Amino acid sequence: MYKIMTPGPTQVAENVRTARSRVCTNPDIDTEFVEFYKETCELISSLLFTKNETYILDGEGILGLEAACASLTEPGDKVLVIDNGIYGKGFADFVSMYGGKPEIYHADYLRTLDVDALASYLEIHHDYKYATLVHCDTPSGMLNDIGRICPLLKKYGILTVVDSVSAMFGEPVRADDFQIDLLCGGSQKAVSAPPGLSFVVVSEDAKNAMKNRKTPIASFYANLTTFFNYYEEKWFPYTMPISDIYGLRAAFDNIAADPDILKRHAIIGSAARETLKAAGLKLHLESGFSNTVTVFDVPEEITADAILKEMKEKHNIMLAGSFDEFSGKVIRIGHMGANATISNMIETFTALDKVLRELGVNLKISLPEYFLKFTY
Repeated sequence: MYKIMTPGPTQVAENVRTARSRVCTNPDIDTEFVEFYKETCELISSLLFTKNETYILDGEGILGLEAACASLTEPGDKVLVIDNGIYGKGFADFVSMYGGKPEIYHADYLRTLDVDALASYLEIHHDYKYATLVHCDTPSGMLNDIGRICPLLKKYGILTVVDSVSAMFGEPVRADDFQIDLLCGGSQKAVSAPPGLSFVVVSEDAKNAMKNRKTPIASFYANLTTFFNYYEEKWFPYTMPISDIYGLRAAFDNIAADPDILKRHAIIGSAARETLKAAGLKLHLESGFSNTVTVFDVPEEITADAILKEMKEKHNIMLAGSFDEFSGKVIRIGHMGANATISNMIETFTALDKVLRELGVNLKISLPEYFLKFTY
């Protein structure tokens, strides 16, 4: 078995796996399951500090992103796509797919979004129905300050769609305080459940925008409005993946019982970055460091494939490379959710230290020893 220290999917706790093996009922007709689903959605909302309603969707995290765009976008709608990462740029595809007109706000891929520069842009350009942005753009590890960006957009009446799949529960997310209209998450990141589910928190402003559309939503599976009356009608738009949701609930119960989860992520994220810098390795980003994933440049004398192969085959640990313009250039260590423990990181850095030295990289310090000193 491999230890997965990737930025999603992440390790899954035993009680989550056990919960998925519970005896199944028929979720289409068992009203007790409707109550369980509603209670689980309310738990998610409470953990994200919002009074808005959450819906759990049967599909990997990307379904939530598409559903947000599908449910809001009408033909001809202008949408601001904030792009300082691969996933940020990718929102333009969803907007176009449903007939919208994406206008891309390009920003530096090495630095967190300059909110003051965005504010200056919006003074002139603000005729948008909604804007999309990514909290943590995982391919590079870029973290954006959604707590400042979303209120700025709402100031101009622009609805906000936030992909926090890779950040929430490893970074602070207070949906109401941040004025987020559609907040998207997924099961397989810091939530630490298996892949397969997404969830979307929907504000009243977003619900009204969907209800007041002039054209029908061009999707069924990605149509959030089909969930609006599920509880009153005791009816879901499709059969819910009951075992997956049992597991998801256990994962959220774990989060609710872990009051230090953000503190732990902050300590581990900071220690990981300081350790790699002290070793003489180069962090890929110049700012915008996430506490859920650390990304460093591959040393010139070796390759990403060599590092990943040696880590996996000799030490049974999976790290991640990246893709698109980052392909072959960086290594990503995922320390989110169940991955984010000191013991997991010590084991990972012990193996990485050996691999890099064997491949001819001259490290200035011992990775595990320095990390351990930095965390205590």
